[in-house]
Amino acid sequence: MRRAPARPSLRVGIVTLAPEMFASVLATGLIGRAIRAGLLEAAFANPRDYARDAHRRVDARPYGGGPGMVLMPGPLDAAIRQVAKRGSWIVGLSPRGRPFGAPTASRLAKKKQIVLVCGRYEGLDERVCESFDEEISIGDYVLSGGEVAAMAVLDAVARLVPGAMGNASSFAEESFADGLLEYPQYTRPRVWRGKRVPAVLLSGNHARIGDWRRRKSLELTRRLRPDLLLARKSSKV
Repeated sequence: MRRAPARPSLRVGIVTLAPEMFASVLATGLIGRAIRAGLLEAAFANPRDYARDAHRRVDARPYGGGPGMVLMPGPLDAAIRQVAKRGSWIVGLSPRGRPFGAPTASRLAKKKQIVLVCGRYEGLDERVCESFDEEISIGDYVLSGGEVAAMAVLDAVARLVPGAMGNASSFAEESFADGLLEYPQYTRPRVWRGKRVPAVLLSGNHARIGDWRRRKSLELTRRLRPDLLLARKSSKV
């Protein structure tokens, strides 16, 4: 008897005016493997498919004046409803959202269904934004659309889906897993352009290697991202 395929651990709906941008992202790498393995499922909805006029128009000038165009609520809401199932967690990608980081990625990976809404033009009609469960920003800058941000969120979340990564222990040692940057990595050859791999890594003494890695992780974080140490200290107060 043929076994029924397992239900995906995570279903992701993506609302975008440019679904073609995601083709290579969903077909390659870890995300592609997770989809082929049935661990991750992605569906798209384009607001333009729900426009009511012959020109498939989805934007209009903002009330009150100002530059740019704003995505109209009707087509956008219809697209969200197309991919949002009962219990879906709806996420707007926006420069005004909360900063995206490892804790948020871990939280989203535990959801059964999420919807990523990509903005365009000057922004979205606020009445649609009021229905979002949260808004996320990947940095303090403005992109031409939310698609690149959605790809970043999707990549960070997909790799945390159970079974997506072959070595689950990798999570514990990656950057930001414990609020610190990951320790430096080395591989063959032992000597390259006169620079040698640290001797401790060749010693076979796992206790010493562990101590070295923890010390280097702290050193790197202190030098490159001291803000992480402050945040880590505050969280333990």
